[in-house]
Amino acid sequence: MKRGILVAWREHYRILTLWLGVLIATFTASPVNAETVNRDADTGSTVLVMGDSLSAAYNIERDESWVALLEERLQGDANVVNASISGETTSGGVQRFDELLGQHEPDIILLELGGNDGLRGLAPQQMQANLAAMIEASQEADADVLLLGIDIPPNYGDAYREAFTTVYHNLADEYDVALVPFLLEGVATDDALMQNDGIHPTAEAQPIILENVWETLEEMVAQ
Repeated sequence: MKRGILVAWREHYRILTLWLGVLIATFTASPVNAETVNRDADTGSTVLVMGDSLSAAYNIERDESWVALLEERLQGDANVVNASISGETTSGGVQRFDELLGQHEPDIILLELGGNDGLRGLAPQQMQANLAAMIEASQEADADVLLLGIDIPPNYGDAYREAFTTVYHNLADEYDVALVPFLLEGVATDDALMQNDGIHPTAEAQPIILENVWETLEEMVAQ
């Protein structure tokens, strides 16, 4: 991680406890219920977004979220199904995943999970196993996977933080899947783009997040 990002994370140290509390508390928030964002796609292509509050339009209008902006970008080329739930962990994702695969038969899966595992200090090995299970199930269903990585504050310790972020790179290499190393690149270190809780991006940040995803996703959609 670049030095500027490390410094900014240290500035956010004072809100870490609030960060953890809010993200865990939102685990009971209402899910998006695998909402089909684009209901008028002309093709049978389906993009499934499997994420947490970063993809569930937390405290912003749903039509302002990066997932809704993705639907607009696709302009009817694909159905976008948002199965993100605020507070979701990789363990929760695994439990829901097979049903979602069977129901929606996605062609592309955006896998944005792990942040809540890290903030709870859960074992990176278990996080990796859970994400691997979802990737394997996706590939067995002939769906392409795009991993959307996240980072955690440095006060968790260098060893844990490195083990956490390395999970995404290990999975991308092992399963030959595409990776966005840091979903909130250009957002997390800019207070003006973060909500008052210091945790969730604002509506203004959503186009930046979309561009972080689209840089890799565009080629996948075109295939």
